Amino acid sequence: MIRVPLRDGRTLHHDMNGRHGAGKVVMRTAPEGTGIIAGGPMRAVFEMLGVKDVVSKSIGSQNPYNMIRATMNGLQKEPSPRNKDLEDTASVRGMVNSIPLLVEIIEERG
Repeated sequence: MIRVPLRDGRTLHHDMNGRHGAGKVVMRTAPEGTGIIAGGPMRAVFEMLGVKDVVSKSIGSQNPYNMIRATMNGLQKEPSPRNKDLEDTASVRGMVNSIPLLVEIIEERG
């Protein structure tokens, strides 16, 4: 099983894509009260995870096994906002080599 962080206990933190084989899915955050707008297999995954508001679309393969695996792939790639630190954020943004410079600037100003 995987742990999926939810914003306000009801929706995803970020829009995301998942892929498995020819199956591709797009999952988007949704405002409160939207509900689960998703195809059959994806709806079951969101209901089991406790997601209350999400908009999703399956692109490519309509094979339910690939849709479920693509959904799980996208959800596994979502980082938790609580587990982020300076190095993780910098590496995601492609700034890994500039971390020592950032630390120097912060120490000079602090």
